[in-house]
Amino acid sequence: MAMASNALHHPLHQSISLKYPHLSHISRFSPSCLRFTSLRFPSTIRATSAVALEPELSTQQNQAIFACPVCYEPLIRKGPPGFNLPAIYRSSFKCKKCTKTYSSKDNYLDLTITAGMKDYTEINPVRTELFRSPLVSFLYERGWRQSFNQSGFPGPDEEFEMAQEYFKPARGGLLVDVSCGSGLFSRKFAKSGAYSKVIALDFSENMLRQCYDYIKQDDTISTTNLGLIRADVSRLPFASGSVDAVHAGAAMHCWPSPSNAVAEICRVLRSGGVFVGTTFLRYSSTTPRIERPFRERISRNSNFFTEEEIEDLCSTCGLTNYSKKVQQTFIMFSAQKP
Repeated sequence: MAMASNALHHPLHQSISLKYPHLSHISRFSPSCLRFTSLRFPSTIRATSAVALEPELSTQQNQAIFACPVCYEPLIRKGPPGFNLPAIYRSSFKCKKCTKTYSSKDNYLDLTITAGMKDYTEINPVRTELFRSPLVSFLYERGWRQSFNQSGFPGPDEEFEMAQEYFKPARGGLLVDVSCGSGLFSRKFAKSGAYSKVIALDFSENMLRQCYDYIKQDDTISTTNLGLIRADVSRLPFASGSVDAVHAGAAMHCWPSPSNAVAEICRVLRSGGVFVGTTFLRYSSTTPRIERPFRERISRNSNFFTEEEIEDLCSTCGLTNYSKKVQQTFIMFSAQKP
């Protein structure tokens, strides 16, 4: 959906300027000032260009959520108000600085740098491309994730409760579930009602499609404040200091550059914001020393970490109040933005 290229000279904008002088600059329009006539949630969401502009005072609730992944400027939104799947899908977004536009497809909003590119193709590591596979995306909640229990993962319900304890300082805020996969925890966070907005974010198009299919099966979250976003964890589409909580479940070992990703997470977190992650360890503090060289060899092609490496990475990227819970080769860790 294309944005108007010369909105400042639009007759509607001129009339608004006369009636509402404090809204004379279009950059002050809040994202929710652009409304649709219908917000009903059909079984298959369809894009539409029937929008009407209405002036609306900017409030904390209506401020821009998304930023351009190229230059981190807040995106100007054209579309219906609100934060839910149909409203986001029917909206288009444009960066006022670099003029790059972003829109939705397959029921998720693509906010990657490569969004809209036609000729350029970027090659990613095998472990990243693996999760873009339709087969792996389909199997993720149908046996793949359950197999993590063998490594000490306590199971989704217990993991969720553990994360909720860490996220207590972020209750009522914006939570981003990065590398969300098929949305196993995104749906739990949305249904909990503990957060004003929940964003399920992943780089894999097929994982986001699976996430949408699961959401359609649950009427209690199909129209809640949950958004599906395609983005790169190393280039998050949010302004600095705008996010209250970031969750990364069984994800860190899949990232091409964990250091870049954790630095980005620290950037987008507000002061006091919380980062909670789970991943696999190469070995834990209870692993016998004679066994550790063997574990080093078998995990050579996997991006598994030691407890010390994860803590060092978080502190080096500027996060504090680090804490952890370890069970076999499972670790859940938490850190805060100062």
